[in-house]
Amino acid sequence: MEKVLITGISGGQGRLLARRLLDTFEVCGVDRVAWEGRPKDVNVHQVDLRKRKFEDVFRTEQPTAVVHMGMVRHFRVSEQVRHDVNVRGTKQLLDHCVNYGVQKLIVISSSYVYGAAPENPFYMDEDFPLGASRSYPEMRDLVEVDTLASAFLWKYPHIRTAVLRPVNTLGYYVHSMIGEYLRQARVPTVMGFDPMMQFIHEEDVSEAIALALEHGLQGVFNVVGPGAVPISVAIREAGSQAWPVPEFVLRPMIDRAFRWGLVPYPAGAIDYVKYPVTLSGKRFVDTTGFRPLFGLEEIFHSVRR
Repeated sequence: MEKVLITGISGGQGRLLARRLLDTFEVCGVDRVAWEGRPKDVNVHQVDLRKRKFEDVFRTEQPTAVVHMGMVRHFRVSEQVRHDVNVRGTKQLLDHCVNYGVQKLIVISSSYVYGAAPENPFYMDEDFPLGASRSYPEMRDLVEVDTLASAFLWKYPHIRTAVLRPVNTLGYYVHSMIGEYLRQARVPTVMGFDPMMQFIHEEDVSEAIALALEHGLQGVFNVVGPGAVPISVAIREAGSQAWPVPEFVLRPMIDRAFRWGLVPYPAGAIDYVKYPVTLSGKRFVDTTGFRPLFGLEEIFHSVRR
């Protein structure tokens, strides 16, 4: 059996993926926190990707495949720490993949890297430029990680490298900003705007990663769910109530609330509930035959208040 190393294995998505892969792969992982109650046949190393001990994991485990999802995606740490963990940690991982004979690499990016802008077309494909850094500078590190991985796949073609960009992910176990946003009793929205949004269930993201490994994908792929709905519908179906606020009031309000630690997202995130960010998943479907198992009703029920 191939051995897969999962970074960020103790997170909700990491645990789901590990259980999904256990039937067909030998699974090990690294995380900065322990996985309590892990399956006995999953070896977990409590290691920081930036430390020398991370290289020791490659040396001892000798993985043939790596799934990299061990990035900081929240804003509870400083911008400097987040950039250091995400960018320097990813650079270390890419070097280890080259030096220790990894044959497959999957890097989990995000649909957010495209950025939210009024000129965005519907159903952007993978060739659309990454514009998140312009209006959402807090996302700069994840755009840089995506760019590093995209360059890596061309520089080292003998390593089957795939960059996956899933849309908004919801579920019982995954902790995402969009999930926290929809779980509020009153959800602030930009008055006069109701953009289309795409969602995917956490289990379908695990299935997509498994398919990418099994097919040995190489390239950049959007991963989308069962459809798109207006943000107002998503809020209603999640059991919450929309609270339309004029943008000139909402933006400074979110900025202050973020600085005071009252909301988990900065003001730049407002653009993602103002302008549409919809992706085409055709390339991934054509290559793998992927079909999401969970419909929108089930996706919203997983976060329903």
